[in-house]
Amino acid sequence: MTFLPMAASGGEVPVVEPIAATGAFSLMWLLIALPLAGAVVLLLGGRATDRWGHLLGTATSFASFGLGVYLFVEMLGLGEEERQHGLRLFDWITAGSFTVGFDLLLDPLSILFVLLITGVGSLIHLYSIGYMAHDERRRRFFAYLNLFVAAMLMLVLAGDFLGVFLGWEGVGLASYLLIGFWQHKPSAAAAAKKAFVINRVGDMGLSLAIMLMFVTFGTSSFAGVSAVAGEASETTLTIIGLLLLLGACGKSAQVPLQAWLLDAMEGPTPVSALIHAATMVTAGVYLVVRANFIFENAPVAQTVVVVVACVTLIWGAVIGCARDDIKKVLAGSTMSQIGYMMLGAGLGVAGYAYAIFHLITHGFFKANMFLGAGSVMHGMDDEVDMRRYGALRRAMPVTFITFGLGYLAIIGFPFFSGFFSKDRIIETALLENPVAGVAALIGAGVTGFYMTRLMLMTYFTNKRWAEQAHPHESPAVMTVPLVVLATLSVVGGVLILGDWIKYWLAPVVGEAEEHSTPVPPIVFSIVITVVVAIGVALAVFLVGRRDVPREAPSDVSPLTRAARADLYGDAINEGLVVGPGRVLVESVTVTDAKVVDGLVEGTSYGIGGLSGRLRRFQNGFVRSYAAAVLLGVLLVVGALLVVTLA
Repeated sequence: MTFLPMAASGGEVPVVEPIAATGAFSLMWLLIALPLAGAVVLLLGGRATDRWGHLLGTATSFASFGLGVYLFVEMLGLGEEERQHGLRLFDWITAGSFTVGFDLLLDPLSILFVLLITGVGSLIHLYSIGYMAHDERRRRFFAYLNLFVAAMLMLVLAGDFLGVFLGWEGVGLASYLLIGFWQHKPSAAAAAKKAFVINRVGDMGLSLAIMLMFVTFGTSSFAGVSAVAGEASETTLTIIGLLLLLGACGKSAQVPLQAWLLDAMEGPTPVSALIHAATMVTAGVYLVVRANFIFENAPVAQTVVVVVACVTLIWGAVIGCARDDIKKVLAGSTMSQIGYMMLGAGLGVAGYAYAIFHLITHGFFKANMFLGAGSVMHGMDDEVDMRRYGALRRAMPVTFITFGLGYLAIIGFPFFSGFFSKDRIIETALLENPVAGVAALIGAGVTGFYMTRLMLMTYFTNKRWAEQAHPHESPAVMTVPLVVLATLSVVGGVLILGDWIKYWLAPVVGEAEEHSTPVPPIVFSIVITVVVAIGVALAVFLVGRRDVPREAPSDVSPLTRAARADLYGDAINEGLVVGPGRVLVESVTVTDAKVVDGLVEGTSYGIGGLSGRLRRFQNGFVRSYAAAVLLGVLLVVGALLVVTLA
């Protein structure tokens, strides 16, 4: 059985037709402006804002969340056809008759992202007050957090692909500033640079896709492109789709542009939570789902999305099985879970809603676990190696319970949020593309293994603390966000009740036709749960029933060695991109130095040498000039004699 191009899964592709925003919806620009204003004040205010900067940064994020909730409630009271609101702030680019407006779009898809970004982002801000309490640059850190939130809101609220690109680049800048926030550490500076450079590769894909849209459709607005996308050739749409996917791979750390994600853990832990749960890595999923009118008309590109997703969800899960750094295990987990979301998006109309559903629930439990990891580090003197943990459940009971609830959600324990969201993607994949479904099912089993391994090595097994370590629970300003996120990790599955999220997103992504299935849904759930249970049991047998050594054993299998090296992602990039690129640059340098410079400088030296020799005849002595004239006369007379005698 092989991957084959898939047709759309039934249903029509919706056309984006926003109505002019009025009333409360005309305030949507404030969603971006509030955190952006906070960033500006904190960056330009300087040391004068040090004492209260963290409070201002947190307040602006919560204010944006409050406005988002208000707009969401307003939207709930509208009919399905009235839930897409467009707002033009000003004409952005004008060239003759061609105009690009600075347009915002608030619809059922973007409002869900607004709530996730501002809601989870605000909790991360609150947590950071305690986590960064002793950092002398805390005010600047909160400015960067505000900038990150504002850029991501710009990305999801833009009504035009060009506006998306503006937010896209803003997210890239903010991630660079936050990953490298502790730039005094060479590893942090290198990680920030690596993330920035790899993401520029993906950004080239997005920028080229937008250019091709301009050439093909004469516009890059969602409304304009969606209205005429079906009229373009499949080849053109496939190229646009693949370029958009390249951009998505960069931001969402999908193979082959995944190598930056684990290094990004060098930033403060709240940064990791923000990147992985609410902002950066979700951008790629948003882009594919938002561009559904492109992918639904380009089945080859849609299939490539599925292939990339399946490879990535297995890739990240395998990495999580062998890493000992708690944050890097969670980073590998994010790579894998984003793969599930991309898989849902690649399945077309049948999977778009479930991709977004899992994105939201993942935002809850992954933010919970990253902040939980930060709480563990806070109580363990910033130790990240799980081999130096063990038996922390009694020393840090709140962190343990909240983290444990996130663990149950991510492995898909029955009736927790991940059980509803991830299982729906696996079920849909098994029905739409069995090969992808089997890959997703295997990934679920591996997820059960590596997450159980993390829980056992951190909170159970033998105590392996350093003598100077005194683990303790974090302050309330850090544990309250954990409690809220843990609660959401448990109850987040309510979004699937009555297939609410499918109907909510239908105006944006379409609604799949209902097909009878040969297998009852309960059977899928049982099979998936059994596979996860096998992974959990293996972890208990291999890790939980043995003493964990404080040093990682060196006599390991080649697969374990490869997983510890992130499946040689850096080596692959070095061999395929960095190495050849370096050779190309060195070749160009040599050609420039030896050939181009040699030609220019050689000509200069030649003319200079010839001039030096001619200069000897211009010595200023009359006798030399007379001798030269006499020699010339003799040569002319001699030539005449030769001609005459001949």
